Amino acid sequence: MKIATFNVNGVNGRLDILLRWLREASPDVVCLQELKAPDAKFPYREIERAGYGAVWHGQKSWNGVAILARDADPIETRRGLGGDPDDSHSRYIEAAVQGVLIGCLYAPNGNPAPGPKFDYKLSWYQRFLAHAEDLLATGAPVVLAGDYNIMPTDLDVYAPKRWQDDALFRPEVRALYAGLIAQGWMDAIRQLHPDETIYTFWDYVRNAWGRNAGLRLDHLLLSRSISGRLTRAEVDREVRGWEHASDHAPAWIELADA
Repeated sequence: MKIATFNVNGVNGRLDILLRWLREASPDVVCLQELKAPDAKFPYREIERAGYGAVWHGQKSWNGVAILARDADPIETRRGLGGDPDDSHSRYIEAAVQGVLIGCLYAPNGNPAPGPKFDYKLSWYQRFLAHAEDLLATGAPVVLAGDYNIMPTDLDVYAPKRWQDDALFRPEVRALYAGLIAQGWMDAIRQLHPDETIYTFWDYVRNAWGRNAGLRLDHLLLSRSISGRLTRAEVDREVRGWEHASDHAPAWIELADA
């Protein structure tokens, strides 16, 4: 079972990129982030013609998440996080696919930090950690995949000193990510590539792609009940080099059959 996460940075504006990658990579499950489209504008028909069922949680101009399943319809189990009835951001959706519970997230950026946006990021993550802990307690096979907007360690950023005060790398957010690992979640890419420099994001400015000045922002975390099935974890970094590409590349894992 191949499960991927891909921040498409506009699902309609980069639909050609998404469909090409789906054809070439043939993932079984895909978590998409940053749809930048309301629910009514999600390109369901085009994705269906590509062989995928979908559930999505859109928002006009910003945010938005979706889960695609090849030759299947994901069974939606949750839309949004609890704990804040005033939070209108479309940042989390959850669905069951082929016996695995898939949580797709697009965490807040949080810049500038400190400030209200950073405070929102910290509070959002507290709610996410509470939900993640509840998921682990069920014993179900779960994958939490998405754009976490956190570089967990120095190995995940091309110039750590430059990013020390950024909301994606401040000690507070790295501690939150470490808290997820302490709960019992496995970082799939780091499990299989513990010492490698691996990025999933390259900014559009300052020739970041050409200089390989990247960040690892997109993660797939596995529950204890499914971590033993992990066989591969990779990034399709060449997709970032396609014309009109997203600033993120797809990251993916393969799981052995149960």
